[in-house]
Amino acid sequence: MINVALLGFGRIGQMHALNINKNKNLKLLYVYEKLNKLGKKAKKLYKCNIEKNYRKIFSDKEVDIIFISSPTSTHIRFIEQGIKYKKTIFCEKPLDLNISKIIKTFKIVKKNKLKIQLGFNRRYDPGHHSIKVDLDKNKIGRLEKIIITSRDPAPPSKSYLKSSGGIFRDMMIHDFDLCRYYLKNDEISEISSSASSFEPFYKKIKDYELATVTMKTKKGVICVITNSRHCSFGYDQRVELFGKKGMLLSGNQKNNATEIFNSNQSHSQKPFLNFFIERYKEAYNLQLNDLVSLHKKKIKPRSTFEDGYLALKIANAAYKSLIQKRVVKLK
Repeated sequence: MINVALLGFGRIGQMHALNINKNKNLKLLYVYEKLNKLGKKAKKLYKCNIEKNYRKIFSDKEVDIIFISSPTSTHIRFIEQGIKYKKTIFCEKPLDLNISKIIKTFKIVKKNKLKIQLGFNRRYDPGHHSIKVDLDKNKIGRLEKIIITSRDPAPPSKSYLKSSGGIFRDMMIHDFDLCRYYLKNDEISEISSSASSFEPFYKKIKDYELATVTMKTKKGVICVITNSRHCSFGYDQRVELFGKKGMLLSGNQKNNATEIFNSNQSHSQKPFLNFFIERYKEAYNLQLNDLVSLHKKKIKPRSTFEDGYLALKIANAAYKSLIQKRVVKLK
């Protein structure tokens, strides 16, 4: 059994705890959580050790994997502690909001060939991954355009939004990474972004509720990403890959594909799955299996520390484009 220490028991941490507990290869040994209410909840649900001093967790030789789902500002510190104690590390995105800190840590990661997986769960979604496999098999010929639509049914809490790093670093960063996943070695060379807000709150925190980015790669592939913090008809998640010989589409998920026909409506279908925990449920479990393979067999995960660094680099360029109102070249 592989012992896991989960750092952070907030919304995303609670979901990860549930998945870790269900995985036959993993045991939730520790939960690091400062809030007493959340710590007690974790203890009651999983009979795990609750620790408020993270240094005790890292120094415990029984801990095999450090699973980081704490606030973004703690990620690099915990990764560096994990490096010190030679732990296998999983870290939620983004790595940090300060790219200089990431570059410094990245040098250590590369030098020591450490076992680190990053939480870009969409690479593990069966649909999104399936079209990647078909693309690599040349089923649509030369890739020419990527279109990604990502709309949340409702925004997260205001307190979360205030410290999230903004829509490009917090939300669209998943889509930047997904573009890179399909592009492989074809690097993004330029980016142009636009964003808008209708609710006054976003203007107060200098963030946006709607954003669109257009990118171009060195080989000429056009990538278009559209994000929204709200969507009246559910969690809208679609990926379209257009090539010389056709198109691949990974669409929205529903509970089932039944339709209703009556005097008031026709072709009426079930609503989309409501949020990321439901929509990407299978992806999160496949992501955990990849973590087990990383720990046991040192098999490189689909999402690495370097992927986290490069996705944030693109997000920063998107902000630069927005502020300067111009196309930004990526080095």
